[in-house]
Amino acid sequence: MKYAFVGTHCADYRIGRMCGALGVSRSGYYAWRRRPESARAQATRGLVEQMRQLHRQTKERYGAVKLWHALTALGVSCGRHRVARLRRLHGLEARRTRRFRVLVEHHQFAPSAPNRLQQVFVAPAANRIWVGDLTMIATRAGWLYLAVVLDLYSRRIIGWAMRAKPDQQLAIEALRMALARRRPQPGLMHHTDQGAQYTSVAYQQVLTQQGITASMSRKGNCYDNAVVESFFSTLKNELVHDHDYHTRDEAQTAVFEFIEVFYNRQRLHQSLGYVSPEQFETNNPVPLCTCPRNQG
Repeated sequence: MKYAFVGTHCADYRIGRMCGALGVSRSGYYAWRRRPESARAQATRGLVEQMRQLHRQTKERYGAVKLWHALTALGVSCGRHRVARLRRLHGLEARRTRRFRVLVEHHQFAPSAPNRLQQVFVAPAANRIWVGDLTMIATRAGWLYLAVVLDLYSRRIIGWAMRAKPDQQLAIEALRMALARRRPQPGLMHHTDQGAQYTSVAYQQVLTQQGITASMSRKGNCYDNAVVESFFSTLKNELVHDHDYHTRDEAQTAVFEFIEVFYNRQRLHQSLGYVSPEQFETNNPVPLCTCPRNQG
């Protein structure tokens, strides 16, 4: 490794000085350079190149474990600890930026629906439990608000909408997209927080018309809707915090690509056995007509 360091930085520093600082001889360094590359070194170089390609393809979003699973899925034989060591050695760090979080309190004294989900974040099949929430994304033109609907079974984002205002229409548009894509049978449970968008008469009417049972988190308890909160954390850490959006349209394009191209179809999920939501649903198909009515 010392000789490799000297070879990497020989254009920047004198070889003799680096060898002296590292406690190796110049003759040993030149002998190392003339020595043919070992099979192990060739394999490592090829593995590092594959890791770099995946790192770029995933836009630097994967840590060591997910990168190892992605390599394994491509048929690359390598150990998890080796991947972690090579990532550190070659500076392949996942982007993780933590920023402040703005909390908005809605002054409503009683929820319109009980907490039927009770923090049981597991669904037996598709279209049994949906969860929804809103978040905001900063742009130089002002806030962009995003509403999503997520199927708890596969963690797939099945409905989303973006607007400049966090009104009830934003939440309704995301719900209607999910309904149009999935066409669920009556009996579906839909869990949200007690935000004004979800307690509105218009939103509740859509749920009633579709035979959907409403469930709501306890006031001020983000853990009651932890799965969709986790998605927003992923969105912010892996996309939003690394970009400075000049316009809302620019942010909308980036969020669309993240949800529909990367998150739903490519991103490996630990809770799904390191497959994407789309692959999970492909591997575990469930007829939509078998959804029974929930007992509230």
